[in-house]
Amino acid sequence: MDFDAARHGAMIQKAFSENGVGGLLSFDKVKTFVALTERLLTESEKYNLTAIREPDKIAYLHYADCALAAKVLPKNARVIDIGCGAGFPTLPLAVLRPDLRLLAVDATEKKVRYVEETARLLGLQNVTCRVMRAEDGGNDPAEREQYDVAVARAVAELRVLSEITLPFVRVGGSVIALKGKNAAYEVSDAKRALAILGGQIAEVDDTPLHSTVLGEQGRALIRIVKQKKTPAGYPRTWAQITKKPL
Repeated sequence: MDFDAARHGAMIQKAFSENGVGGLLSFDKVKTFVALTERLLTESEKYNLTAIREPDKIAYLHYADCALAAKVLPKNARVIDIGCGAGFPTLPLAVLRPDLRLLAVDATEKKVRYVEETARLLGLQNVTCRVMRAEDGGNDPAEREQYDVAVARAVAELRVLSEITLPFVRVGGSVIALKGKNAAYEVSDAKRALAILGGQIAEVDDTPLHSTVLGEQGRALIRIVKQKKTPAGYPRTWAQITKKPL
């Protein structure tokens, strides 16, 4: 693997600066991100963690994109990342916001173990990990409505995503969904689901991800506020959720 750590560190700083989140970085945090990239690239050679394997794209599409969520999370929030995959947004959030308490969950044990081991190697003490299906955890009294924020990135369309995230969030908390350029359509389709589940759209930030290297990238941050308790019976089984979205 041909990897220029110094160049990548400079690219991370450039990506953050171009998107107005440079203030979240420090010298040590850039070093941690460089180490994260090295590990991500090395482990991705063993099994499929991410389709994005070019360091410049990682700086923008993984790190800067997740940083846009980091700046809107409440201080000292208890956060659950639903479908954490290769650790996005959990790992960037943990680097940028050490005040957060993050739980990364995924149904795939291999990915959860990768995130857990990576957090340990990087010294990220604000991350815990668990193998869990969201539809099961959302019905567990120990997990239900226990979190200030649920985050999810590239997991499912908003109707489905609302049903597997809102049950984890306390009343007054929020769901942050990191989406692509077609978010407006998903928001429109999800109105009925949100009304049933107790959520309401509070913000849709569809400002493109700026990049002089890659060109502007369509993306959106959707913030849903939980206004009332999610009714018993939700989330349903995964088969029901996907076969007949609300």
